[in-house]
Amino acid sequence: MTATPSPTPATDAPAVTDDWLRLDQQICFSLNSAVRAFNGVYRVVLKDLGLTYPQYLVMLVLWEDGTLPVKRLGERLRLDSGTLSPLLKRLEAAGLVHRERSARDERSVEVRLTEEGAALREQAVRVPRRIAAATGLRVEEMRALSTTLADLTAALDNAAAEGA
Repeated sequence: MTATPSPTPATDAPAVTDDWLRLDQQICFSLNSAVRAFNGVYRVVLKDLGLTYPQYLVMLVLWEDGTLPVKRLGERLRLDSGTLSPLLKRLEAAGLVHRERSARDERSVEVRLTEEGAALREQAVRVPRRIAAATGLRVEEMRALSTTLADLTAALDNAAAEGA
């Protein structure tokens, strides 16, 4: 009597790669969907400040760091100059920031808050609370998620640098 081979997982169930090719299994799609949902909430919350979400991010960095070279601002925000320059032009036209050539290095342009830009911080203090409430997450959950996403970003940056 010969033993029949036991069925292999590959013949009994769909291959892992089949499941992984489902849209709902794509972490990038889940993240993109969450970003789009966040942007919708930010659009509403930031309307009173007269800022878009990318403009808000610029203001956050300037409120935190003060005057910065455009290059450093782009590094902090992970934005290239082609994306950052139009943002800064609109913020300058709105009277919130001022750009000027560095006295130390004429090749460098520095961005600083105007009085109006600095004063806008008082109104912006309410934004994080409104966003936190919209997530439905507890503070500990938001911190844990933020840590996980920072770790994910670092891992992906490393993978891209190594050629994935």
